[in-house]
Amino acid sequence: MQDVLRKKIIAVCDNKIKQKGTDVGLSFYAFFANKNDDPELLMEAATWWIMEKKFDHFEKAVKIRQLVTAMDMKD
Repeated sequence: MQDVLRKKIIAVCDNKIKQKGTDVGLSFYAFFANKNDDPELLMEAATWWIMEKKFDHFEKAVKIRQLVTAMDMKD
């Protein structure tokens, strides 16, 4: 996963958790604006979310943040 995507996911998760608490769920669309301004990054996120992790449409932000943070530490 590209570093820019990892950082974006962590920032969005942190923000959502801060705003709505630890039970907040989100989809991979939460990491992008309503316009398709970076289709390659969107496809990378979708592939990771849907094909690799086989997540439901909504997952807990704390779960996503933990997984992405662990990936960041491996690199």
